[in-house]
Amino acid sequence: MNSEQKLKKYYNMNIEIIEKNGSYFGTLTGWIDTAVATQFIEDLKPLMSKADKSIELNCAKLDYICSLGLRGLLQLKKESAAKGGKLVLTHVEGEVLKILTMTGFIKLFDIRR
Repeated sequence: MNSEQKLKKYYNMNIEIIEKNGSYFGTLTGWIDTAVATQFIEDLKPLMSKADKSIELNCAKLDYICSLGLRGLLQLKKESAAKGGKLVLTHVEGEVLKILTMTGFIKLFDIRR
């Protein structure tokens, strides 16, 4: 992978959400930095209205998340708690796991590896 490909990878962020049997499953992919965090929070908004359900976000392909991205996840968690739903982060590894640990956010989320 050349440096141009690496830069392109880091500026890509994607979230895919599917509904299955009344639960919601999302896959987070890429690099959530301050350049894309606002879009990430917008992409989470449809889940806010479904926060009374079970929501599982797969982070296996998530390479990085900034503090603004963490704020978006925290908002979703708070909304889930308020509505009686549940938010679970799965396959949290590498840099994302380090960030959650360093910030103390690891204690705030239900994380399943």
